[in-house]
Amino acid sequence: MMFRSTTRQPTLILDDVRGAQKMLSGVARVTALEGSRHLTELVGAPVHLKCENLQRTGSFKLRGAYVRISGLTPVERAAGVVAASAGNHAQGVALASSLLGVRSTVFMPVGAPLPKVAATQEYGAEVRLHGQVVDETLAAAQEHAARTGAVFIHPFDHPDIIAGQGTVGLEILEQCPEVRTIVVGIGGGGLAAGIAVAVKALRPDIRIVGVQAEGAAAYPPSLAAGRPVSLDDPVTMADGIKVGRPGDVPFAVIEELVDEVRTVTENELSSALLLCLERAKLVVEPAGASPVAALLSDPGAFQGPVVAVLSGGNVDPLLMQRVLRHGMSAAGRYLSLRLRLTDRPGALATLLAALTVADANVLDISHVRTDPRLGLTEVEVDLHLETKGPRHCEEVEAALRAEGYRVIG
Repeated sequence: MMFRSTTRQPTLILDDVRGAQKMLSGVARVTALEGSRHLTELVGAPVHLKCENLQRTGSFKLRGAYVRISGLTPVERAAGVVAASAGNHAQGVALASSLLGVRSTVFMPVGAPLPKVAATQEYGAEVRLHGQVVDETLAAAQEHAARTGAVFIHPFDHPDIIAGQGTVGLEILEQCPEVRTIVVGIGGGGLAAGIAVAVKALRPDIRIVGVQAEGAAAYPPSLAAGRPVSLDDPVTMADGIKVGRPGDVPFAVIEELVDEVRTVTENELSSALLLCLERAKLVVEPAGASPVAALLSDPGAFQGPVVAVLSGGNVDPLLMQRVLRHGMSAAGRYLSLRLRLTDRPGALATLLAALTVADANVLDISHVRTDPRLGLTEVEVDLHLETKGPRHCEEVEAALRAEGYRVIG
């Protein structure tokens, strides 16, 4: 969607981001900007990937957390910090606190992936598991802050956090001065707001496009209303941008400076993750792949050169398996068929031979002989096949029908 500029002024300026960049020197990596030949051909203009998935802790979150904690007074540092997160922010706060010698407590949901819990502990935080959803975890962290005096480190709704994330924008301008469009995922809005503050101050001609998951898109209704609006039940595999309400501080910036906010489907997210893995050889979490999903969904809408920000790579291995299967299905690389055969010796072997000739890889097979729907001499076979794409799926089905098989589902 497009939205009009308003008279509201951003709460940060370029000097805030430049100050954050100096503070982060030697702490956060200047992450690589990698070209993507596949996306370049698709968009018809150069496309580059800003690899924040290769940042320390696996996401951009270290930048903002370090700047925020660096700005605390000695008394505040002595009280320690507390945060609530299901993953990336938790790890950013844990490492930033350790580097600055500040005690940190991080509340995580009970169901948080074990690799993320372990990583947060290894970075030096005390992890407390509380609540089934992030809202419950957030409430516990805020209660802890009120009770102990620890400083609550918000994941996106603070100027220092946004200034730290904005250093990504300064790096993009240094690495790709000719950039015309920057595409970035939006959850609460800290990263997009920070990039917008830095980039628009130096290059107002650059178009900034935010991307949200369709099932967790709080910004479009918020921008339409002119104020942050809450979603009742955000749902998406992209937990890094699964935020039910925009932050007040980043919303003011995004309303003023971000040119467009788009949404992408779950199929587009999983296809983008698969593309990053196969074509760019980069492990990216669903939220980090959201800018690529936007390019895939409407490649002609982006003026190049384009920089897509891969915001994070912390993906649970079990989720990765599910998402890859989902992505391959969305790309037409899986085919599920149900066939009815005559129940005779060798019938199944003959079917498998036909699939071999059609160059389809059998992933799973179910052979049903006892079912009230079947005739006396019939069996039913459920097949799950790996194929080379939509056209190959059609060729496999056509080859089976040519051999006399009845495809019933």
